[in-house]
Amino acid sequence: MIYLALAAAILGGFLFLFIEIVDKLKGNELIRFDETVIEYVQAFISPRLTEFVNVVTFLGSVKWLAFAVVAAAVLLIIFKKKSLAVFMVVSSGLGALFNMLLKWIFKRERPDIRPLIEEQGFSFPSGHSMGSFIFYGSLAYMIIHLAKRKRWKAAWTVLLGCFIIMIGLSRIYLGVHFPSDVIAGFAAGGAWLTIMIIGFRYYEYRKNV
Repeated sequence: MIYLALAAAILGGFLFLFIEIVDKLKGNELIRFDETVIEYVQAFISPRLTEFVNVVTFLGSVKWLAFAVVAAAVLLIIFKKKSLAVFMVVSSGLGALFNMLLKWIFKRERPDIRPLIEEQGFSFPSGHSMGSFIFYGSLAYMIIHLAKRKRWKAAWTVLLGCFIIMIGLSRIYLGVHFPSDVIAGFAAGGAWLTIMIIGFRYYEYRKNV
């Protein structure tokens, strides 16, 4: 019961954040916030940093995440963790489709403020941010699920969490997403991952009953 209450609270928090952003987006209340954050982040633009940021943003791309999901699933199957492999594929695969649906619903155009690279498609919510939260969040959950030492669990969770944030910031730095796109991507990804974890835990419970 405590686990379910905690999961429900986390899910509710992510949903509340996403709904709040959508509400302010419809009322054009995010323009000043977005422009201020973009101006601050892009003040650090330099050739060397841009090279590094391009590498970071690639690790949140569809191509990389698709490869990483398949590789992780294969490794999990080899180590006889089939249920976790299915969890990884389903959470990231359906999460990507969910992001496409959200983009189609909101149809927000990308920012036109000093873009350093070209991107196609709609902007809201950020696919890199949402996909990274789901995939790297899934990795963190699996490490927590499988690791025996608390230090390893905590260290990897913090590391992957920082990595997710870096990918989100890379999209703002490169000028292809509004900050509100990134935050909404994190919120939507967090809500989706929480639902997937609840489903996985329920499956494990039913299997062991």
